[in-house]
Amino acid sequence: MSIKTITIIVITILLTAALAQNTDEVTFAFLFMNFRVSKLALMITMTVIGFILGFMVGRPKKPKFDIGGYHDSIQKKEDNNTLSDEDRDYIS
Repeated sequence: MSIKTITIIVITILLTAALAQNTDEVTFAFLFMNFRVSKLALMITMTVIGFILGFMVGRPKKPKFDIGGYHDSIQKKEDNNTLSDEDRDYIS
C-alpha cells in the first residue's frame, strides 16, 4: 500500500471515532439564529464542506494557451529553409 492510501485510512478511522463519540446536542449560533443540532450532524457537515473546498482548491488548473507552441507549429521550426531567395542573395 502507498503512503497516501495508509494516510487516508488512518484519517478515516480517526474521523469515524470522533464522530461516534460526539452524538449529544449542542446549540449552534449562526448569524442571528440559534439551532439545536447534534455534534455528529455538525461535524459531518463541516467535514463535507472541508472536503469540497479542499477539492476545489487542489484540483489542477486549466492549461494556459501556449502562443509560442502555436507559432512554432505554424512555422515548423525544423524547417531551416525559411529565407526567400531575395534574402539569401542579400545576405551573401
